[in-house]
Amino acid sequence: MNSRRKFLKKIAGASAAVALTGLSKDLLAKEDLVRLSILHTNDIHCHIDPFPETDPSYSGRGGLARMSALVKEIKDKNDNILLVDAGDMFQGTPYFNFYKGELIMKVMTKMGYEASTIGNHEFDNGLDGIGQSLKYAGFPLICSNYDFSRTILRNRFPAYKTVLKKGIKIGIYGLGVEMAGLVAEKNYGETRYLDPVETAQKMELFLKKEKKCDLVVCLSHLGLKYRENKISDTLLAAETSMTDLIIGGHTHTYLQEPLQLKNAKGNRIIVNQAAWAGLILGRIDFILDEARKEEPLVYSQNIWSAS
Repeated sequence: MNSRRKFLKKIAGASAAVALTGLSKDLLAKEDLVRLSILHTNDIHCHIDPFPETDPSYSGRGGLARMSALVKEIKDKNDNILLVDAGDMFQGTPYFNFYKGELIMKVMTKMGYEASTIGNHEFDNGLDGIGQSLKYAGFPLICSNYDFSRTILRNRFPAYKTVLKKGIKIGIYGLGVEMAGLVAEKNYGETRYLDPVETAQKMELFLKKEKKCDLVVCLSHLGLKYRENKISDTLLAAETSMTDLIIGGHTHTYLQEPLQLKNAKGNRIIVNQAAWAGLILGRIDFILDEARKEEPLVYSQNIWSAS
């Protein structure tokens, strides 16, 4: 145990780049440690191709075609990967105008996404548009704070998902933004918006205590933060007590590195967001001891997609 603690302190002092790339599976196994790499995107907005070379800001960058190569490269080096998304897959390019949600769902399924949540633009073609697109998704759209029970989408969205990755049990829940004033009422119908703070507290308790998850992850489409006192990822973080990571979307925020904030108990909670349009791949590495007696070490690296 003492040698493991010394090892943890040693790598805790290393740079993120070293930690992400320099720890071999053999070395981790020797120290009874296991690494989980969570890769994530948000606000893809049907950007499958890169931006055109004539784009003044993102010439040749972005898009899932390039992102898929980056994901594959990481998976080739690390076989304990979880790939997730924080919503707004729909709308933004002619691919959505022509194929609706079919093509983006097929591409993300092929890339190996294991979960997403629902963004406001998923409602752009109404509830029927969402329903038609779901049949092409090989992963769940998790949403814990939308009540679809009075709509045609009843029972189509799980409130949570648990995933086991080499002995690490991850619990995932999802939060959507308030639709009133943002989405046309006819597009969400009788969908009810539930308080995200109350929902998060309920879900994290359930996942940590009843489902015995080692890590609890929130896929959020609330937005990182606002000038006004509106619920956001940073405000939510301070109200939670058992969520380890909030992966955000909606505000298209690029963070050079994830935020390490304090939760309601004064413990660390990670908040990250990865810009939009497939420009950035967020990466969070958790290194846990197999006995789960030490707080996980966290390394992060938000990566520009190849240009």
